[in-house]
Amino acid sequence: MLFQHVSIAGLAHIDAPNRLSSADINAQLQPTMDRLGIKTDVLQDIAGIYARRLWGDEVEASDAATLAAEKAIADAGIDRAKIGLLVNTSVSRDFLEPSTASIVSGNLGLGENCQNFDVANACLAFLNGMDIASRMIERGEIEYALVVDGETANLAYKKTLERLSAPDVTEEQFRNELATLTLGCGAAAMVLSRAELTPDAPKYRGGVTKAATQWNTLCRGNLDRMVTDTRMLLIEGLKLATATFGAARQALGWVVEELDEFVIHQVSQVHTQAFIKAFGIDPKKVLTIFNEHGNIGPASVPIVLSKLREMGRLKKGDRVALLGIGSGLNCSMAEVVW
Repeated sequence: MLFQHVSIAGLAHIDAPNRLSSADINAQLQPTMDRLGIKTDVLQDIAGIYARRLWGDEVEASDAATLAAEKAIADAGIDRAKIGLLVNTSVSRDFLEPSTASIVSGNLGLGENCQNFDVANACLAFLNGMDIASRMIERGEIEYALVVDGETANLAYKKTLERLSAPDVTEEQFRNELATLTLGCGAAAMVLSRAELTPDAPKYRGGVTKAATQWNTLCRGNLDRMVTDTRMLLIEGLKLATATFGAARQALGWVVEELDEFVIHQVSQVHTQAFIKAFGIDPKKVLTIFNEHGNIGPASVPIVLSKLREMGRLKKGDRVALLGIGSGLNCSMAEVVW
């Protein structure tokens, strides 16, 4: 879907405050690694993740999303009464019901005419939320939409470290669950608007999506545990991403050299380097945050976009590619013209 009338009126991110280093994790797991004969430092040397951020244990996904939402609304400078849609896209959630979106909406004091719901699609959900909101804006159903994401990984870390420290844990279980320890906490929010209302704001052009759902078994997670086949996830994910990139070339007229920034979903050093090599991307055009923040799930893409703006790297007219992939497998690629 391509859009003619959608802009990004507001954008914000929140970094979780507490730093947990991979060195600290390795120290806790050292007895298990010694017993299993594991010598490789997967978290730092292979994944390239030296730290991740965590919230305090009392912080819920809705709390984090609300913080980012308030910041994005202020950035947009709009009356929140004009927001016609709120989409929460986090993997993390407060409860199975009600929706986390309803809690965020209540926290923000949004009106009775503002639709609100959750969209869940692993690490791809924020891009999905942008797409859903943009379709409604394009059709003239609403003027403003708010897409939010708050990721909490504290419980997953606590339970995973307990399991991997147990005296009877096997090498297979250790390797299958280690990817959980690459996750990070954070939050992001975006206000999308009818372009005519914010003529100087960056334009969201839309994008393309491809699916390879026959690979839905490669990563399966609950709030306290995630089991991942990292090797096959990389192989099949890259195949799907290559097909999606080809579709983006056709639909969006992408020529790699003509794009100014590439916002790639931050998983690890291995995944990022594979993307860069596969598509011939100049590494200087890729801001990486995984080394200090880990994999923040669907919040990763908007957080990187927000950090690029904060750093002053985005200039008027810059073409920014958004590349996301989520377990399932699903892949979306989209473009923002700054």
